[in-house]
Amino acid sequence: MRSTTLLALLALVLLYLVSGALVFQALEQPHEQQAQRELEQIQEKFLREHPCVSEQELGSFIQEVAAALGGGADPETNSTTNGNHSAWNLGSAFFFSGTIITTIGYGNAALHTDAGRLFCIFYALVGIPLFGMLLAGVGDRLGSSLRRGIGHIEAIFLKWHVPAGLVRVLSAVLFLVIGCLLFVLTPTFVFCYMENWSKLESIYFVIVTLTTVGFGDYVAGADPKQEHPAYQPLVWFWILLGLAYFASVLTTIGNWLRAVSRRTRAEMGGLTAQAASWTGTVTARVTQRGGPTAAPPEKEPRLLPPPPCPAPPVGRPQFPAPPEKVQTPSPPTASALDYPSENLAFIDESSDTQSERGCTLPRAPRGRRRPNPSRKPARPRGPGRPRDKAVRV
Repeated sequence: MRSTTLLALLALVLLYLVSGALVFQALEQPHEQQAQRELEQIQEKFLREHPCVSEQELGSFIQEVAAALGGGADPETNSTTNGNHSAWNLGSAFFFSGTIITTIGYGNAALHTDAGRLFCIFYALVGIPLFGMLLAGVGDRLGSSLRRGIGHIEAIFLKWHVPAGLVRVLSAVLFLVIGCLLFVLTPTFVFCYMENWSKLESIYFVIVTLTTVGFGDYVAGADPKQEHPAYQPLVWFWILLGLAYFASVLTTIGNWLRAVSRRTRAEMGGLTAQAASWTGTVTARVTQRGGPTAAPPEKEPRLLPPPPCPAPPVGRPQFPAPPEKVQTPSPPTASALDYPSENLAFIDESSDTQSERGCTLPRAPRGRRRPNPSRKPARPRGPGRPRDKAVRV
């Protein structure tokens, strides 16, 4: 990630945190002040009804009660009946261990012994990665099962000739709806029935739990009146499946974002290649059109016809010129700019013919060798006769 993108993301997160802090302060601070005023009114009422108790003694008593409640004590039970409703029975201890490795940490139950805190350190360091591997496996299997079931629904839509893009959108919506029904709405009604919570309190607990926030103000099975020992272990298995579902959703979103990014890069690469090809084509056409006029005349030798043969000198015997070999020119297949080598080959053959007549050959341009007339191919003399060597005149 680039530095500018990272700084922009950090600024966005900080802005989000500040806005959340302002909203929570505006919503919760008046309630806190009202609770503090009610506590002061209760203290004043207690002191008026019990004048023998001083204000310092009452304050000390309240602090001791708060510490006992924080330690897990329940004012509605006593030590004789605390065995079945203890916060550290087997079911509650199993649920507490589950909140450690899931990193939820409700906070309704805490460790108060040094041995327990020391054990919790090593237990969390080993259990959190172990639970992470289990969560990845369960999320993969759960997501595959849901996608397999949704695949059958997609096949039905495709048989009905529904467009493929609409089918993909419908499958994503179905994936979210089925997951919310199984792991959000159904547990909400179960907690409403088992804990006597309102619907808002139940869905609040569900979302706070599955997002691993875990405030601890609402905890399933924390009520001492709950008499089902397997209730909290079942809640932990629901937490496992719910976290796995959310993990599969996040994985699907990540894969979708990677696919969109890869497709965007591919499309941008294709557009860049097309733009480069179009630019090269336009440049080549412009260069081809302006090449013959823009090139200097020294670099393009003009093709001139050979000069006429001078008259033979007086007093020298004249021999009849041999018959010229008539060559039928082949039909042109391309222009001179495309295949200059063919035109040069035609010039060499014309030069050989003129040399037989004793004509002076024109001077070859620079960079080309003067053709050698001695390498002229001999003319055939008829069938079965040997080829005659060329006789120098």
